[in-house]
Amino acid sequence: MTVPRLPLAEALAEGTVVLDGGLSNQLAAQGADLSGDLWSARLLDEAPHQLRTAHRRYVEAGARVLITASYQASYRGFRRHGLDHRAARRLFARSVEIAREAAGQTPVWVAASVGPYGAVLADGSEYRGRYGLSTAELARFHRPRVEALAEAGPDVLALETVPDVREAEALLTAARGLGVPLWLSYTVSGEHTRAGQPLREAFGLVVDEPDVIAVGVNCCTAADAGRAVPLAADLTGLPVVVYPNSGEDYDPALGAWRGPSTYAPELALRWRADGARLIGGCCRVGPARIADLAALLSRAP
Repeated sequence: MTVPRLPLAEALAEGTVVLDGGLSNQLAAQGADLSGDLWSARLLDEAPHQLRTAHRRYVEAGARVLITASYQASYRGFRRHGLDHRAARRLFARSVEIAREAAGQTPVWVAASVGPYGAVLADGSEYRGRYGLSTAELARFHRPRVEALAEAGPDVLALETVPDVREAEALLTAARGLGVPLWLSYTVSGEHTRAGQPLREAFGLVVDEPDVIAVGVNCCTAADAGRAVPLAADLTGLPVVVYPNSGEDYDPALGAWRGPSTYAPELALRWRADGARLIGGCCRVGPARIADLAALLSRAP
């Protein structure tokens, strides 16, 4: 395995770095079984080769940051599936190891995914936030999983798809002092978090957080991402991370995605001009689009 020459923070100071795309859609395309409350995290135990293949597809497409399959992983969730604390801790570590294995000799950075509390509930509440828990309670929930991922030696912890400023506070508290750089990425609607707080408040939270190397948005429409990027850059002075979804809508009654895709790699040129330095895709953005994105960013000055 080859590791990057620079820490990610230094690479972002030099230019733009391409993120991967949606992991679950690539796994589904490979025929992987993602049913159940663990979602892609179940494959850490049952089918790690599927994860390795999916990560590899993004490396081949030009991604240089791989996000691990730990978004929906938790001690609580693994325990429901009969895995004790030691076995669960090992799976957190495996999420990082699998991403590094998939990279082979290609130098990539590995971002250990830390999803919100709502993702662990597997009921869609990560798109609402406001779970009825205090910031301290959320920090106590997140700390053990963040510790386990930090011990695995990722290049960065991705505190991602965060719907609520209060949960962002909890995640930052949980990750503090672990010696691993962080990025914080909100899921948003318009100019607010999913819980309804103004993005100005949300992004301002990281101004005095020395471990945060990037802030931004993910799992939102490309239009919402375009509005958020310049605001995040202006408020914080940090590199912006942006990886929106395809823009399609999921119809739970039909169990299908509907509507047109609004994700276009060409939009990344505007995002980069506005301060984005980590650019990729989220749900339903696959390797083909990441390949187009990587090619475009490498060509354009």
